[in-house]
Amino acid sequence: MARPRRRTTSLCALSSVRSSGLQGLPRSLRACRRSLLWLGCLLVPLVAQALPSPQEVRRGFQPSETYILSREGELLQRLRTDMQVRRGQWVALSDTSPALRLALLVSEDKRFYAHSGVDWKAVSAAAWGQLWHRRTRGASTITMQLAGLLDEDWRASNQGRSVGQKLGQAVAATQLERQWRKDQILEAYLNLLPFRGELVGIDALSRSLFGKAAHGLDAVEAAIAAALVRGPNASPEVVAQRACGVWQDMQAWESRAAPPAADCGAIEWRTQQSLRARLWPASEGLAPHWAQRVWQSQREVAQAPSARVTTTVSAPVQRLAVESLQRHLRELQGRNVEDGAVLVLDNASGQVLAWVGSSGGLSQAAEVDGVLAWRQPGSTLKPFLYAQALQEGRVTAASLLEDSPAHIATPSGLYIPQNYDRKFKGWVSVRSALAGSLNVPAVRTLVMVTPDAFFHQLRWLGLPLRESAGFYGYSLALGSAEVPLLHLTNAYRALANGGRWSEVAAPRMPRTPQPAPVGQPVLSAASAFIVGDVLADHQARAATFGLDSVLATRFWTAVKTGTSKDMRDNWALGWSQRYTVGVWVGNASGEAMHSVSGSSGAAPIWADIMAGLHARQSSRAPTPPQGVVRQAVEFVPASAGQATEPARQEWFLTGSQQAQFHVPAPQRTPEDAASARILRPVDGTILALDPDIPPQRQTLQLQASRDDVRWYLGERLLGQGRQLAWPPWPGRHVVRLQDPRGQVLDEVRLEVRGAGVRGAASSQPSSIQGTRQ
Repeated sequence: MARPRRRTTSLCALSSVRSSGLQGLPRSLRACRRSLLWLGCLLVPLVAQALPSPQEVRRGFQPSETYILSREGELLQRLRTDMQVRRGQWVALSDTSPALRLALLVSEDKRFYAHSGVDWKAVSAAAWGQLWHRRTRGASTITMQLAGLLDEDWRASNQGRSVGQKLGQAVAATQLERQWRKDQILEAYLNLLPFRGELVGIDALSRSLFGKAAHGLDAVEAAIAAALVRGPNASPEVVAQRACGVWQDMQAWESRAAPPAADCGAIEWRTQQSLRARLWPASEGLAPHWAQRVWQSQREVAQAPSARVTTTVSAPVQRLAVESLQRHLRELQGRNVEDGAVLVLDNASGQVLAWVGSSGGLSQAAEVDGVLAWRQPGSTLKPFLYAQALQEGRVTAASLLEDSPAHIATPSGLYIPQNYDRKFKGWVSVRSALAGSLNVPAVRTLVMVTPDAFFHQLRWLGLPLRESAGFYGYSLALGSAEVPLLHLTNAYRALANGGRWSEVAAPRMPRTPQPAPVGQPVLSAASAFIVGDVLADHQARAATFGLDSVLATRFWTAVKTGTSKDMRDNWALGWSQRYTVGVWVGNASGEAMHSVSGSSGAAPIWADIMAGLHARQSSRAPTPPQGVVRQAVEFVPASAGQATEPARQEWFLTGSQQAQFHVPAPQRTPEDAASARILRPVDGTILALDPDIPPQRQTLQLQASRDDVRWYLGERLLGQGRQLAWPPWPGRHVVRLQDPRGQVLDEVRLEVRGAGVRGAASSQPSSIQGTRQ
């Protein structure tokens, strides 16, 4: 810290300091005093140059805490960033309790307001005591102690201060008294004084030992603080004894008479409790994980640490997200769910408006940041898949996809995707498949796009996939990859911005307004618009979620939910005209939840936050970009009575529109009257049980070519008839078809894998069966 040169005129006037109180000293001691004063004149110019001003000391004070502020200037989080010492904020003298000031004066410097830096009465008493080998209190004043705190040359070593150090400290104290006011000296002393262990300054001491600010210290607490000045690391018993003496001196000072008898036992108990207390946590506030990210960002760019950092997070939005997450998780108590995370992004700037990493006190692992944790996203990757298929011209929003049993060959076996309800809808449009989060149509779409192309598309959207496309296979359509909420929410923000992706903005609030970043086009604006229109379609979603779904907001929003395998992760991600909101619900330990899907776990939180964000502002549907056209469409069944979707207005990429879509006729099951055989399942089938789905709802449909047959699993009779629903269990099985006389007509071998089968994970094909909406 650069210090200006001080004026040194008339500095040797030190020799004219009044010698009141020293008249009783021997003449030799008075002569020694004069010699020391004249010797001090030689040091005065150097001391004057080294002494800082009160303003310089205040500016150079560095708290060990960093205050993370919101964009509005409100305190979001207090975070300890200096692990060497513990300093609080600089406390003005007027903000300290009168009891504390009195305790310091009666304990350290009773004539503080009378002397000019050196208490010559105390010096004479100390010298007289040394002459007669009597133990007396030291002569160091508060001003002299402050001089030692400001300049390490005057500080005592393990062997105490040398004569030169004492002389220099005395000269420095005299100069401080000439340049500083008394209140400035006492204020700096209180803020720079080491108290106990790592605690430096009255703010750190008050908050750590007494759990309050310095202005709230009572007489006993002030006496304990003053007792720590003389022996910061003394034993509790010694500190208590000194505190009791200080308290008695305080009473005597105030009453100007004999003090009442002190209850030293009570003071000792308070001292013991206070010295054991650690009432000042290292971090507290609304945004602990956000504060860590801000601090890490500062360190990465090698910026000098700042005591107060203004960030992009909005305090009202942060409070809304925290309260909504905790309230809804309390409603889910008893269903083995305790953690969650929320991220709110501004669509235009990419700035983080809310960052909630955990549920706080509801969590057993509150330190885990759910915004950065790697989790399986489930069905929330489907919008990107359909956007890519639309852009490549492989499908339109009205194209028909078959939702029926599919057997896809993979290097590790047959991949058989299933829907959550184990029911198939037949031929459905792309709009219905995406809005209803049907799995089989999504996998069929991925077959057209190819896993490699979709993998690279997700990478371009900023999703940090850790494995290769071949590792995930076709299960990538159903969210088998692990991604953090931060990157997934930002990928949805790209859909909100017309397919243009840009990084999340830096945590610190820019000092000057900056234009919105122009992202790179990852998806066409036309395909992003159509996907957003589908995800905002309440009617298309009604078949799965119902017309009264929590996702049906009163203003325009587009949203997608998802649930991963074993019901370990719930997701709800979507956007409005201005905001993109991502919500994750689950357990930091990875433990499965009990019957909590994306629509019942994360979706209510997402809807609650969106409602709060738009309580006073509207959200309008985006303007159709160039390259899209609206066309009336109808779906023509191949045969009478075949279910179809109603006619509607549909969006198309320009040049791909058509007015009619013919629903293919249902495939007829071949029958062989002469010899019965098993039509379903095929030999070599590998099934994977989905822990997301209740066991009673997971059945395998057995189908034969004749009615007069019986089904056996090994030697056990399962039932009879052309069709039979069998609830499978893990293991390798042989399913036999027999006639009424017991003759074996056909048999197939199949394997059922489940979460409870050891070793199944290593040989299981890349698949996620029946991921939920």
